[in-house]
Formats: sequence, structure tokens, C-alpha cells
Amino acid sequence: MPQQSHDHNFKNLFLDFPKESLAWLFPQAQASWGPVRHAEFVRQEPKKRKLSDPSLVLDLPILFTFDDHQLLLWLVEFQEDKAVFSIYKLLRYTTDLMEAYPKAVVIPTVLFTDQKKWRKPTLQQLETKLNDRLFLHFEYLFFKLFDFKAREYYNVDNPVVKILLPKMSYEENERIEVIRRAYVGLYQLASTALFNKYVDFIDVYAKISPEEQDTLYQEIIEHQETAMLAHYIREKGKQEGKQEGLLQGMLQTSKANIIEVLELRFGKISEDIIQQIQQVNDPDKLKIYYEKRYS
Repeated sequence: MPQQSHDHNFKNLFLDFPKESLAWLFPQAQASWGPVRHAEFVRQEPKKRKLSDPSLVLDLPILFTFDDHQLLLWLVEFQEDKAVFSIYKLLRYTTDLMEAYPKAVVIPTVLFTDQKKWRKPTLQQLETKLNDRLFLHFEYLFFKLFDFKAREYYNVDNPVVKILLPKMSYEENERIEVIRRAYVGLYQLASTALFNKYVDFIDVYAKISPEEQDTLYQEIIEHQETAMLAHYIREKGKQEGKQEGLLQGMLQTSKANIIEVLELRFGKISEDIIQQIQQVNDPDKLKIYYEKRYS
């Protein structure tokens, strides 16, 4: 799962687990109205005032139908730059959805997924009134994943929460336990197909190293988790190790070929240049290095 497909990854998460997402983000709905009878995904892009207006990072309205009610959970996700978020724009888009779905309660929900502390909070509500008369009150569901403490969600039986555990905050010495809980929870709560799909999500956002894969395998064995899960993680680590070894082999071959080409073209090259080539460990950077210096 490539890191650059961040928006696509999160959109898939909510598409695959719509009811679980509602249970986590707005449990009051089911507590008040009973079970969800139907969930569908409606228009995924709010209309723009101008064609030059930027699109929202993630815009995913989910229409939930209950026995006697409808709720439109409108998910908007911001990744790294909260400065681009505008509550005023969110209000305009919300009223558009209210107009399009007049029978539904529209719940705007903003999920900030950046893993850093903020120096200043973002605006979370708007209000205009005169004396005792209220003309406008607007607020939205606010979630900043990094403000959630992962350890407080270990026992929450929701696959969405388990998948997002590594995006929450935790101490460095809790890291392996957080990832183990994410693996085990997802394995216990999701189908085999969805486990296989979202275990990669966990790996990408937790940035798990091959060494940590081995540690996780031992931790799962020690905690007497399912043998199938331990086997899966062990084989996954082996496969990633093979892929890394193959990549390194190809990289060394490329370096040797470049040195050979340079010596054929320019004669014996210095040890300093050979050392510079050997220190480049990215295939694209190696190509750029060669083209800049010797093309």
C-alpha cells in the first residue's frame, strides 16, 4: 500500500466499514434510533462556488437509514496542513447537503490525521446572536487522531478503531503493544479478505521495520494469540525481507554497471567517485546522480 495514496486509503476504510465508522464517530445515532437498516454512499464532491475552488481532501457522505430516521454522516479528512481548513467553507457545504437531503440529519465530521501537536486549535463552532435571540449556531464533529491515547482504545471492539490505533498517540515503549493490538483486533473483528487488505494499512502508517515484524511475531506467540495470525506475520516479514534483499541486489548490480560504463567512457575513475556511487541507496537518485554528472 503506497504512502502517497493516503486519501484513497482512508476513503476505502470508511467504504468498507460504514456502520463501524458510525458506531465510533457518532454512537448516539444508534443509541437513539436503533440499528442501521441501510447504508449508502452518495455524491462524493460538494458543488463548487467557483471552478477554481480546491477540492476537499476527503469528501465522503454516507446516508444511513433507520426505521424512522435518516442520518447523513459527512466525512471530511485533513492530512498535514490544518491551515487549509475553513469552518466557513464547511458550513456552506453543509447547507448544500441539507438542501439536497432535507429528510436527513446532516452531521459534518472532520477528521484530522496529522501526527503532530498543534500550537493553536482550529475553530470548532460559529455563532451569531443578539441578546437572547440566536440567529445561527454551527458546529461539527471534531476528531484529531493524534489527541487520542491508543491505550484507552485497546478494548474497543471496532475494526476501524483497531486499524487507526497506530495513528493515535502513544509512548515509544508502547509501540510494539499498540501495533500488536491493532493486528490482533483487526484479525478478530474483520473478515479474512478485509484483514489482508488493512494489515497493510497498519504497516504503512506505523512504518513497521523487518526487525519489528520479528518482535511482533514473538509478542503474539507469548500472548497466546491465534497461531494463524502469528504464522501470517512471520511469513509476511520473510516475504518483505526477500523483497528488500532483491531490491538491494538489483541496486548493487546497477552501481556496478554504472562504474563499468564510466570506466569504459572515461578510463579509470577515482575511489572518491566510486564511494559516492556506492553511498546512493535509492534507484531513482542513482539514475539522477548519473545523468547529472555524466550524461
